[in-house]
Amino acid sequence: MENQIKNALLDLKELLGKGQFIEAMEKYLDDDVVLQEANNEPKVGKEVCLQAEKELLATVTDFGGYQMKNIAVSGDTSYYEAVMDFTTNDGTKHHFEQVNRTQWRNGKIINERYFHA
Repeated sequence: MENQIKNALLDLKELLGKGQFIEAMEKYLDDDVVLQEANNEPKVGKEVCLQAEKELLATVTDFGGYQMKNIAVSGDTSYYEAVMDFTTNDGTKHHFEQVNRTQWRNGKIINERYFHA
């Protein structure tokens, strides 16, 4: 299982690095996924998560990049550090540094939480 997760993370690293967030979500999110940003209310369900991401991406005017580093896998759970930069249509530059904790089942993400710095 750990090798399957490591391979999925390497694929995600490539997709996210290119800004292909929707493609990554369509490929790896379980239908019943739960995603949670920091202490915000979790989003439940693949379609809800995809819609929220599409709404966010519609505001992005410049994608500065997404870096994934320091990947670790233990059983069905993975962790990694991520750095993301983008600018939205109101001119705001966003810089996120976070740790992602992801739980996997059958090659799909079933639960993911983003811890921001």
